[in-house]
Amino acid sequence: MTDLKFEQKRSLSRLEAADQLTALATALREGGDAELELSSGTLSLRIPDDLHSEMEVELDNGEIELEIELKWPTTPKRTTPPVKAARKSPSPSPSPSKPKNTKRSATKKSATKKSATKKP
Repeated sequence: MTDLKFEQKRSLSRLEAADQLTALATALREGGDAELELSSGTLSLRIPDDLHSEMEVELDNGEIELEIELKWPTTPKRTTPPVKAARKSPSPSPSPSKPKNTKRSATKKSATKKSATKKP
């Protein structure tokens, strides 16, 4: 089922077709919120930076049909995960994290222990 569908069929001159495609190209170039003037009113669209396109050309019964289709999701996809807000608590609880230099301090202790046990 389609959430929304707008379809317009009409005859137009080559210059009118060029004007319509130019308006669409300008909207695509600018991105963001775009408004296209149509004979029946104005169509407002949010155009993202990345689109999917399909182009199809058919020759059938002495007619050429050129279809240009552009698709994009209605909600933009996230490229980065959302940042979680830090929770504020009245009293911070100590975290059971390990010290960063665990190996280094263990090495120092064992070196000190060895030198203490060695007798001259």
